[in-house]
Amino acid sequence: MAVVKNRGLGRGLNALLGDTPTPEVMRQSSQIQISKIKPNSYQPRTNFSADELASLTDSIKRDGVLMPVLLRPMGDGYELIAGERRWRASQAAGLTEIPAVVRHVSDLQALELAIVENEQRDDLTAIESAAAYQRLIGEFGCTQQQVAEKVGVSRVQVSNLIRLLQLSEIIQAMIEMRQLSMGQARPLVGLPTDTAERLARLCIEHCWSARQMEQEARKAAKAPSVAKEKVVDADVMALQEELTRKLGLPVQIICKKNGAGEMRIGYTQAAELDGVLRKLRENQ
Repeated sequence: MAVVKNRGLGRGLNALLGDTPTPEVMRQSSQIQISKIKPNSYQPRTNFSADELASLTDSIKRDGVLMPVLLRPMGDGYELIAGERRWRASQAAGLTEIPAVVRHVSDLQALELAIVENEQRDDLTAIESAAAYQRLIGEFGCTQQQVAEKVGVSRVQVSNLIRLLQLSEIIQAMIEMRQLSMGQARPLVGLPTDTAERLARLCIEHCWSARQMEQEARKAAKAPSVAKEKVVDADVMALQEELTRKLGLPVQIICKKNGAGEMRIGYTQAAELDGVLRKLRENQ
């Protein structure tokens, strides 16, 4: 049984994220038509294993759905909050109804619960976690410390994960495919893109540990070909990290030889941009 930490989710919500239903959960549950349920718009998980779904489908055909899913009212139906694998597998098993608990939760709680459910089962990649944390900050105005408290991790881990979003799409894809872990990818943040991608490929090819990657990244940072660029990075890294913490989005500062430069703020959806604009306007 998965152990759910107390993350300040509100009374009764923790019990809805376990693997084994409690008597209280079963008393609250009822059968809901699957056709009335929409997927969670705040689902941080982007990939579902076909093998895992097939195994769960077989289990549901044999034993039924043992743990109710969590829903919230939405329009003339419901939106899924937790239990998407059970919902998908139930459809594959040919069920028309599924046991569910319906709770009125906010958009913030919907995202928070989806993160917690996935992370307690180690379902999220580092990039999926980072994007979800970023959404809590950018869309809902949470601080990194508040995110850490909500999902039950350290503030340092929240910061380290969000920094991974500064890496190139190629490296992020390697993390998404679980070819690189957070520990292996973290030393690449701040290196020139070509250098970082070369080290990432070597790490996968030679099965480097996180410590080995740190050593190789330090060597690369001192190499003549990247030394000049790293000096600039060192001068602005503290400012980048400060802005990233305050805005909740990855910030990159690019310095040019003539003293000019650019500041780039990465976001994945319009709501995150709205959050940045709101914070900037608060200071006017």
